[in-house]
Amino acid sequence: MTAQQDLPAAPPPPAARTRVPAQWPRRIRFLRIGGISLKIDLATVAITVALLLIALVVGTWALGVSTTASPHLRFGEILGVLVGQVAGDPAKRVAAALPAVLVAALGGASLALSGGIFQTITRNPLGSPDIIGFTTGAYTGALIALLVLNAGSSGAMIGALLGSLLTGVAVYWFGMRGGTGGYRLVVVGVGIAAMLTAFNGYLIATSNLQNAASAAAWGIGNLRDLRMADTVPILITLLILVPLLVIVAPRMRMFELGPDSAQSKGVDVGRARLYLLLLGVGFAAATTAVAGPIAFVALVAPQVAARISPAPGIPLVTSAAVGAALLVICDTIARTILAPTTQLPVGVVTTAVGGAYLLGLLLVQARKAGS
Repeated sequence: MTAQQDLPAAPPPPAARTRVPAQWPRRIRFLRIGGISLKIDLATVAITVALLLIALVVGTWALGVSTTASPHLRFGEILGVLVGQVAGDPAKRVAAALPAVLVAALGGASLALSGGIFQTITRNPLGSPDIIGFTTGAYTGALIALLVLNAGSSGAMIGALLGSLLTGVAVYWFGMRGGTGGYRLVVVGVGIAAMLTAFNGYLIATSNLQNAASAAAWGIGNLRDLRMADTVPILITLLILVPLLVIVAPRMRMFELGPDSAQSKGVDVGRARLYLLLLGVGFAAATTAVAGPIAFVALVAPQVAARISPAPGIPLVTSAAVGAALLVICDTIARTILAPTTQLPVGVVTTAVGGAYLLGLLLVQARKAGS
């Protein structure tokens, strides 16, 4: 046997090696509808469905919660009212509570979508409409309509929409001039919110006591004394803006890698950011116009959704489910925790939840920094 025969065979060239295709996790499925392929994360879907069931069960139970000395309605009675088999006093109580529960569910989802949009394009967990001034601008518009123009509740809704839109234009103009990043947008928004807060305080301080009290109560975020007609603006907003968000969402996902990376992949960053800003302002303004500036839902819901979902980034559908469940639960707590003597505005409870969330986040970050 020669020396050449003793040598081992040379490995095949790289081009001849068998390439193993990348495998998706088992929870990922693809659904083809026509020429469109949709990627579905089964774990995220299950989490979202569970959150929606929580919102549905709590919301249904909240319809029968008494804020007076009368006893709560049983769950069976509530279901009987909803299917038309029970009438009388139970039906009246359910009808009185139904607008608040619907606004809480729809409004919580709308605020969460707004927060998810802004936190994605700014790549900052503080990028939510209540932090960067959009809900404060809506409050300013409502105060001008109520206290200066004496336009009433309908005028306050229009004023809130216009105030939120104009604030969005100002934040975009000063925060995105020269194509700068999301950090400047947040800083500019915080500064504009501070100035608007001072102006709002001036409007309330210079008005008469009765108007100032009603304006201050609206400014906390309140779901009391709503009518079924108040659900219409939020529902119409969701029906119009959600399909538009579905169209823009692929470009929004590119922002998770940074604006430079999005630009390199063919995304017109300036135009996409403007479209997303308008959508985010629209989602936030609709709820704020009806119920006032409800704090921290838009801030907390997307971050909670990102932590409980295995999907990368901020899952918008799961964020909407978290927002709906969160606001329904907070509204139920606000109406019952001090009943029958007092009903708290829902903004008081959401602010407490948001404060606890920020404190917990700070402690986690400090622990990571110390380890």
